[in-house]
Order: sequence, then structure tokens, then C-alpha cells
Amino acid sequence: MAGDLLLVGTVARAHGNRGQVIVNPETDFPGDRFVVGRAVQVEQAGRSVTRRITSVRFHQGRPVVGLEGIDTMDEAEALAGAELKMPATALGPLPDGTFYRHELVGCEVQDTAGRLVGAGSGVQGPLERSHLVVDGPRGEVLIPLVDEICTRVDPGKRLIVINPIDGLIDVNERASGASEPRERSGARGPRE
Repeated sequence: MAGDLLLVGTVARAHGNRGQVIVNPETDFPGDRFVVGRAVQVEQAGRSVTRRITSVRFHQGRPVVGLEGIDTMDEAEALAGAELKMPATALGPLPDGTFYRHELVGCEVQDTAGRLVGAGSGVQGPLERSHLVVDGPRGEVLIPLVDEICTRVDPGKRLIVINPIDGLIDVNERASGASEPRERSGARGPRE
């Protein structure tokens, strides 16, 4: 995954008349990702351009960002919907028991008896209530990322072992839906 780009935010709209944009963060660490001087890939309509962050402040939990080469309101308005990505290699280490989302996506999920539940396809929910999204044989299954249920998480072996309480898998099955990898993490306990 060294060369992978991870989604850290999406441009919501222009802000002010100096080329700044409001970003909807797709990371649990917006204060670490949106820093003056940091480079981001700006992807939109099949084009990708690397731009440095020239200014940043937070308003109501969202970054208001200035990007290199974007100096007018018109240029900022044209970025609405653009995805901001960073290389996976730019991410720092997490505390023990916490994993980046891209480390969990693709892991085989088994129960403690060795029965296949499916494959991890994403992580949903806020930091303190995250769920592993598992593509199972009858659709998606949402598994709470807590120590009591996720008894072993081994991204190196691409394996997650769960000890589901009775009915957990049946109750949490839902129709399948695709999701794009984002720079979030899952954990047994807190997430990225």
C-alpha cells in the first residue's frame, strides 16, 4: 500500500474571495492532515494536481484551506467536489490496538471457530463507535470494532478474528454497497 493515495477530504465549496475552500474531512486527524506546507493531491474530473496547503484554519470542525495556485473565488469555486488525497506513506504511526482503515480493508474476517464471515471492505462511524464493514455471502455485515468482539486484528496476516455475540451477524446484515477507501482507521476501541 506504499504508493496508495488515501482520501483525507473533499472540497465542499469556496470560502471568501481569496481562493480558500471549505473541506469536508474524511480523516479522524484533520489537525494533522491539513497543515500549512503539506502537499495534497487534488483530484477532479480525471485530473490530478499536487498542491501545497498555504493556509488553514478550522471553522465548526471543518478545515478552511488555502491551496497553492488557487488565488481567486472563481478558482476556488471550480474545486467544489474535488477530492484531496495523501500518500499512505505520509501517515504517522497509531497507538497500539488502533489501525488505519486501509490496513483493515481486504482482511479476511473469521469467527473464533474459523468460519469465514467475509472480507473487510471499509470502516464506518465516528472514532468512538466505529464498525468494520464486512462483505459477507448475504450482503454487508457491520461488526463493532471493540475488544470484546474483535479478538484478533492482524493486518500483516490480512486476518481479523471476531467473537460475535448471538445474532450479531444476522442483525447487522444489510444490502451491499460500495465505499471508497478513506483515510480512517478501525480499532479495537478508539479508531484513528
